[in-house]
Amino acid sequence: MKHRHAAAAFAAGAAVGLGAALLYTRVNRSQNTAADHAAAADGQAAVPPLPAATANGSSSPAFSMADFDQDEILEEQLTRNVQFFGLEAQRRIGGAFVVVVGLGGVGSHAAHLLLRSGVGRLRLIDFDQVTLSSLNRHCLATRADVGIPKATCLARHFQDIVPEARVEPVVAMYTAEAEEELLGGSPDFVLDAIDNINTKVALLAACKRRGIPVLCSAGAGAKADPTRLRILDVAESVADPLARAVRHRLRRDYQIEAGIPIVLSTEKPRCGLVYGGEEGANPLDYQVVPNFRIRTIPVLGTTPAIFGLAAASHILCQLAGQPYAPEPHFRVQPKQFAGIHQALYEREELRFGGPDGIGVEAEEVEVLVKEIWHGYSARAPHPPLNDKGITRGVGHLTLTRWDPAKPATVDNLVLLSHAEADEHDQLESLEGLRQQEPELCRRVEATLERARRDFLWRI
Repeated sequence: MKHRHAAAAFAAGAAVGLGAALLYTRVNRSQNTAADHAAAADGQAAVPPLPAATANGSSSPAFSMADFDQDEILEEQLTRNVQFFGLEAQRRIGGAFVVVVGLGGVGSHAAHLLLRSGVGRLRLIDFDQVTLSSLNRHCLATRADVGIPKATCLARHFQDIVPEARVEPVVAMYTAEAEEELLGGSPDFVLDAIDNINTKVALLAACKRRGIPVLCSAGAGAKADPTRLRILDVAESVADPLARAVRHRLRRDYQIEAGIPIVLSTEKPRCGLVYGGEEGANPLDYQVVPNFRIRTIPVLGTTPAIFGLAAASHILCQLAGQPYAPEPHFRVQPKQFAGIHQALYEREELRFGGPDGIGVEAEEVEVLVKEIWHGYSARAPHPPLNDKGITRGVGHLTLTRWDPAKPATVDNLVLLSHAEADEHDQLESLEGLRQQEPELCRRVEATLERARRDFLWRI
C-alpha cells in the first residue's frame, strides 16, 4: 500500500513538474504587457504600441490556430471544446476569421469567448475608449485601462489568454467609406454589436451584399430577465425597439427583408433614457460623435454579458458546421396542433389505407410544427411582410411525408400548406423534384436531419 501511495505521489509530482516546465517555456516566448498597463494606470494619454506578438498576429507568426493540436499547451487549453465539437470542427474554428464591430458590454464578452474557444483570427473594431462607467459591463477592462481605446484594451488582455491568436485591434468607427478596410480579408463571420442605428444598418447591409454571415445584436440596456433572450430572423424581430428599427430600415433603405439573425430580449425595457448633462445646458454639447444619441441607457451589466455569450455560442456553432435552430418566438393555440395531428391521420388513411405508418404522437407534432418548421411552410421559410412574429395561425398547414417510400416519422414529415401537400403527394419519388428544385430539397432534407438529431436526444 505504501509503495502504491509513493508511486502515485511521484507520478503527480512529475505531472506538475512537466506542466510547470511547459508553462515556463510558453511564458518566456510571450511578451509581457505589464509595463503598458502600468503606464495606463499612471494616466498617460499616449498609449504605447501593442506587443509585437499581438501586432503580428501571434507569438509565432508562422503558427496557425487550426493546428492547435500540434501545440501541447493549446491542445490542453482547448480540450473541452474538442470534446464538444470534435477535432475537425475545432480546427475549422481555429482557422476562422471573425470581425467584431462594437466592443462594449455585448461585443467585449462575445470577443472574449470567441478567443477562449479557439478562434484563430479576430479583428476588433471600436472608436471609443474605456470609461469608468463602462466597467460595470466590460468583460476584462480594469481601472488601469480607463482612457485606453477599447480595441487596444481587449487586444492586450487577449495576449495573456491566447497569445497564439491573431488579434487585430482597429480604433475606428464603421462607416460605408471604410467598408473595404474593415470588412476586407474575407472574414468568416461578423458580429454587429453597435448601438447606433445608422451605423448598424449600414454594416448589416454591407455584410449581406458581400455574402458574409453576420449576427446582429439588439438592445441589451434597461433589461434584466435572462429567460427572455431569443435569436430570431430579423423578419420576426418585433419584440425589441432597436430590432424593430433595424427591420424597418433594412427593408426601406436596402430591400432586405430576411436572412439576418438577431439576438434580442422580448422583455420590455424597465426604464428610459437618461440625460446626464447639467440642467439648462445644451444637450448637443455632450454629443461625442455627430448623429449619435446624447442620452444614455441604464444598463445592468449582466444582460449585455448574456447577449455577448449567446452571440459567441451562435457564431462558434456556425463556424464548427454544427448550427442550432433557435426556438421560435410565437404562440399557437393547442387545438391547432391537435388539428394537424388529426389531419395527418386522415391523409395517411386516404393515401396508404391506414395510420400504420405514422410514427409521431400528438405532443411531437407541436415540436415539429413549432421548433423544427417554425410555423411556416417548407416552401416559404420566412414570414410574410405583415407577420408580427408573436401570434401565428397554423391552421392552413399540414404535415405529410417528404419521401413517400418512407414512413411518417419525425425525420420524414414536412410542413406544407394543404394545397402544397396535395401537390407533393402526387409524387411517386423525389428524383424529379431534386432535379427541378435542388435548393428546396437541400433545405428540407437539412431540416429533417436536424429533426432526426433533436428527437434522438429526446428519447
